[in-house]
Amino acid sequence: MFTGIIEAVGRIGRLERKGSDARAFIETLGLDLSDVLLGDSIAVNGVCLTAVELPGDGFSADVSGETLSRTAFANLKVGSAVNLEKALTPTTRLGGHMVSGHVDGVGEVISRAEDGRSIQFKIKTPTELARYIAEKGSITVNGVSLTVNRVDGAEFDLNIVPHTLQETTMSEFVVGTKVNLEVDLIARYLERMMLGDRAAESGVGGISMEFLAENGFLSR
Repeated sequence: MFTGIIEAVGRIGRLERKGSDARAFIETLGLDLSDVLLGDSIAVNGVCLTAVELPGDGFSADVSGETLSRTAFANLKVGSAVNLEKALTPTTRLGGHMVSGHVDGVGEVISRAEDGRSIQFKIKTPTELARYIAEKGSITVNGVSLTVNRVDGAEFDLNIVPHTLQETTMSEFVVGTKVNLEVDLIARYLERMMLGDRAAESGVGGISMEFLAENGFLSR
């Protein structure tokens, strides 16, 4: 588990394709690895990866075909800057929100505008994730815990303050940048719980307006 509070910005040192998957070496630069052991988890742009080699100046991790297909990791190349966060411990301050490092989908930056010293971004999310994103709710973008300012259909707005721009890779976002999105854990589990016994039925999808009406959550 993670908090979405980025600890350092590293970069991709090597990226070796191995059939349908890959092995990445991430140069951790300012991230202290003295307490990291083989098998520990580190979030890279919000993607939970397992350290399989620790040569001292970074770590290597295997990136599965599933991860490459469901995240923006496939768009990274040698030299790309990445947000880094080590897995939380029982004494970690929970300054962000509970983040699993399991990316739900890939969004796209569709606008960037200055607002005083801050930057406002508008991001378009995959249609199937829109129902989990709420105004003033939490979302993780490339591993960064953020508050949603506004929601309009499958698009949501973020206001990024100077500190976050300085300490993460968000300053590099431009129109067209692909980003990893992880929605709030509570929203996902709440939807599943609302299905009740139907959750055990094969082929049952998420909550729909029809489901809500059938179960008394909406007036007909």
